[in-house]
Amino acid sequence: MSLRDATIDRERRDLVSHEVMDESRLIRFVAGPDGQVVPDLGRKLPGRGLWVEASRASVEAAVKKNGFTRAAKTKLTAPADLADVVERLLARRCLDQLGLARREGVLISGFEKTAASLRAGKAAWVLEAADGSADGRGKILALARHQTAKICGAFTADDLSLALGLENAIHAVLLAGGRADRWTIEVERLAGFRPLRPPHWDVSSVEDGSAGATPTDFDHGGAS
Repeated sequence: MSLRDATIDRERRDLVSHEVMDESRLIRFVAGPDGQVVPDLGRKLPGRGLWVEASRASVEAAVKKNGFTRAAKTKLTAPADLADVVERLLARRCLDQLGLARREGVLISGFEKTAASLRAGKAAWVLEAADGSADGRGKILALARHQTAKICGAFTADDLSLALGLENAIHAVLLAGGRADRWTIEVERLAGFRPLRPPHWDVSSVEDGSAGATPTDFDHGGAS
């Protein structure tokens, strides 16, 4: 059973805000044998689940205010950098999903193929390396502006290249379908810990897709 299937119509209470919300918006933690709080992102570890909203602020508050101990009604120890640990684990899960997507043939990479997939309306997500050039990114985002595809720039070119087994992976699209649905759950949880659109991206160009682009540029050039 996929993570998506396991979270349909299931709700849990966030131990920080006490708000009841869908599992897809939460991170599950369990108590390890030594009383250490352990993230259980796949929701497979044994033991009582301790649920926290998938955001840096919520995880940090749970640590600072001894929320895990209160929720478990027993002394638990949570590392001060627990939010960083969760972010790294979520990022790894997202990149692993992209690797699977490429092997399944539902992730298309390279500037020209990415642009073609966008023009065809097949993309669920546009993946742009956070450290790619503004010129190439602007051209792709200009095409994405007229589509329903979501945009992710949370990973560097090195991250994407390693995950996809490619050299210099800058532009890619994840095609609509089941894999994209599973990726969406993972990356939307990651969004609570790091921005999906990097702060150094020019805000106006990200929103209107025009950075470095002119109307005649979209069929030419760009990094792969």
